[in-house]
Amino acid sequence: MSVLWRDFSRGLWKQLPPFRLVLGLCPTLAVTATLAGGVGMGLATTFVLVCSNVLISLLRPLIHPKVRIAVFITIIATFVVLVEMAMQAWLYPLYQLLGIFIPLIVVNCLILGRAEAFASKYGVLRSFADGIGMGLGFTLSLAAIGLFREVVGSGTLGGRALFGESFEPFTLIGKAPGAFITIGCFLAVMNGIDRMKRRSR
Repeated sequence: MSVLWRDFSRGLWKQLPPFRLVLGLCPTLAVTATLAGGVGMGLATTFVLVCSNVLISLLRPLIHPKVRIAVFITIIATFVVLVEMAMQAWLYPLYQLLGIFIPLIVVNCLILGRAEAFASKYGVLRSFADGIGMGLGFTLSLAAIGLFREVVGSGTLGGRALFGESFEPFTLIGKAPGAFITIGCFLAVMNGIDRMKRRSR
């Protein structure tokens, strides 16, 4: 297995951000009431994560260790502003849906954590692979949570009703506690899969 593939694939299961690393839970809980919210936040976070990883890796010989956190946050904030402005210009309905959680990407522990733990220590290609893998894992996680919560919690997908008039949605799933319940159920399934893999070895 190549180093780049290992760096990329780590974020897809072994260190899946909301579940394994327990990072980025604030947007995970807040914007995943719908599939669109989950995908939108995931892609915005992925863009910031990949770009900040690459730039921090490029600048790491120039960044003094005593000011590294301030520099990391400045770089991350720059890309968050770009995402916010782009959404305002071209994806305004999504911008309204995500609201305050777009600027809060700046303080997403996933992005700062990858900058500190990975991008500040490794080269550009490995940092890019790490950013893509972690971002894709984060996006898929939020999409899965959003899909489940939208279908079960409101009986819709993309605002369109999926079931007949007799369907009674499980409204708790669409609310804040439902996000915790959904994450817990997904994590239980993942742990079960890991347990079966270990037994089959």
